[in-house]
Amino acid sequence: MLRNIAEKLTPIDDEKWQMVNEDYRSLVEEYISVQEHSPKTKEQYKSGLRQFGYYVFKNMNNKPFHKISKRDFLRYISFLRETRKMSSSGINLKKACVSSLCNYIENVVADDDDNYKTFRNFTRGLPAVTKNHVFHKVKISKDDYDLIMKTLIDDENYLGAAWVAFAFNVGARRAEIPQFKAEIAKYPIPEGSNYVMSHIIRLKGRGEDGKQEPYMINEEALKYINLWFEKRGYEHDYIFTVKYGGQISPISESWTNDFCKETLSNILNRRINPHLFKASCVTYLLEVKKIPIELVSKFVAHHENIATTIAHYDLRDFAEEKNKIFG
Repeated sequence: MLRNIAEKLTPIDDEKWQMVNEDYRSLVEEYISVQEHSPKTKEQYKSGLRQFGYYVFKNMNNKPFHKISKRDFLRYISFLRETRKMSSSGINLKKACVSSLCNYIENVVADDDDNYKTFRNFTRGLPAVTKNHVFHKVKISKDDYDLIMKTLIDDENYLGAAWVAFAFNVGARRAEIPQFKAEIAKYPIPEGSNYVMSHIIRLKGRGEDGKQEPYMINEEALKYINLWFEKRGYEHDYIFTVKYGGQISPISESWTNDFCKETLSNILNRRINPHLFKASCVTYLLEVKKIPIELVSKFVAHHENIATTIAHYDLRDFAEEKNKIFG
């Protein structure tokens, strides 16, 4: 660990939200209602804007939004960084929420509201947030994967084994995996192929629909999906499901987080989080399978630009190449 993990900010509930300047509350609610964000992004922005509004209430005498200055906003950034010890990514998200609201006011509200006739986005032109890291990203290697799978099968944790096989081999994100339907297991593998194409999955992207594409599901993932189906003892439209109190539902993000934090971290004796699997899948294909990055980026990572794959998902250490530099 490179630095301590900051505690999460206390959510601003409706009671606290009512204490915030009425004009600001109206602007936030109007802005949120007209944005074409995905449902998850909309919740993040709503939370971030509530946090800023409550900070202004507590620390700036609830001043109107049109009177907020660059200096005021830097005080907020300093509070997040120095007092709350928030990561740079967390601060940038909070900053983006407020900046997006400012853009909306500048481009839309200013035409109709005298208080905002001369309003300008006060987050614009501020110093970039200095990047920091909590953890080094350590890839899950093929040996790590084999150890995980053996342990989970020995424990008869067939749901966990299916999830790991899917995450490591398919490369789908945490929020995407619960979308995969059981019908995939019945798709015939085309002659000469070693994978099937899934149905359409909602990927990251703007709006309710977001970006939509199918995933390639290889034979390894299919093998453990079918094993899970043999053992779970019930039928369901989706692959990754849990049964609590007689109710069956797709796995939640909290299930995935707990599974990685408690079960997988214990197996490998280091911190494992769900986001590490996509990067490990990409890295394995590049490093071990020697698949060209253009193909991995397009068909596995589902990125429109290989720069995204390189920047965030390529965890190769290039040890052999480095040894040749001075050879």
